[in-house]
Amino acid sequence: MHKPQKPIRVLHFYKTCYPYSFGGVEQVIHQLCRGGASNGIENKVLVLSPDVKDDVLEIDGYQIHRVKQSFEVASTGFSISVLSRFKALLEQTDIIHYHFPWPFMDLVHFYSQVNKPTVVSYHSDIIRQKYLLKLYRPLMHRFLSDVTSIISASPNYLASSEVLKRYQNKTKVIPFGLDRKSYSEPTSELLDYWQNITGEKFFLFLGALRYYKGLHILMEALVGLEYPVIIAGSGPVENELKVQAEKLGLKNVLFVNEVSEQDKVTLFKTCYAVVFPSHLRSEAFGIVLLEGAMFGKPLISSEIGTGTTFVNIDGETGLVIPPSDVTELRNAMCYLWDNPTEAKRMGDNAQKRYWELFSAEKMISSYSELYRELIIPPR
Repeated sequence: MHKPQKPIRVLHFYKTCYPYSFGGVEQVIHQLCRGGASNGIENKVLVLSPDVKDDVLEIDGYQIHRVKQSFEVASTGFSISVLSRFKALLEQTDIIHYHFPWPFMDLVHFYSQVNKPTVVSYHSDIIRQKYLLKLYRPLMHRFLSDVTSIISASPNYLASSEVLKRYQNKTKVIPFGLDRKSYSEPTSELLDYWQNITGEKFFLFLGALRYYKGLHILMEALVGLEYPVIIAGSGPVENELKVQAEKLGLKNVLFVNEVSEQDKVTLFKTCYAVVFPSHLRSEAFGIVLLEGAMFGKPLISSEIGTGTTFVNIDGETGLVIPPSDVTELRNAMCYLWDNPTEAKRMGDNAQKRYWELFSAEKMISSYSELYRELIIPPR
């Protein structure tokens, strides 16, 4: 009789994770971990927490270990106590899966003298902290040179990242993926509730309200238009966006703050199109675009040389415009609004592309295959 294969034990290391935070990186880690067991992968996640000393949470078939964050500098969390926890978990692990960027992670890697296979999901270049990047660059390149394998989520990002170009020999592309079954269907009461608020036809932006999301450009593009736009999310630029909308006299923009998972599904199912005007490379992929595609919605995004244009193909799944171009964004919204047959065709194509390239099953299968190659190299 064949002995059952032992699961491959993977430790994910990042500064935060779902359900404590809801960004794109957190979503990817969650999807990988919750689907790992069916592929023979045993996942654990190690993160920092500003308000918890030490705890372990069981969620969807995997463990989350939280360790107290000591302090934060330039959005980078540091922790003294995580050093011993990382070393302890390292002993129980076959592969370390890092999620980049997080400079403290590099320090932990070298401090712990990791001698096991290591994978880095390279989520984004460091864009905003240019001066700190000069200080960090030597450590960053030493870290990326030391790890076993690097993963980019799109060929677009691999081709356009000056950092990744140095590591093409050990970088491969595995697109992000989402599990459609994990998005619960909204109740009829919830559908009615939102329909009363949004009306029957509206554009949707959903996500954190940050400087690189291009929402100030969207505000300008809406001047003179009457199309309803729902902005779901909160973040650092929320107040200034509301002030801008008021100054421009926009009566068709509704800010609804952060919404629950069921509310999110309802908005995706009922919206006419997804508008995602991120104009800087800090937007490395755009999970929200992927969610819009999964629900069969036409997409509007900007060409910024990242994964947004891997998800959204101009003229096929939606419209792609130059970044920061108010006129082109306005024209794209007008075109979709005035051409429902074309909008439906693009939405159908977006959904088809999701199933072909971006399902969670494909992402998990590709990572599982990579893990096995690292544990048992091919003959």
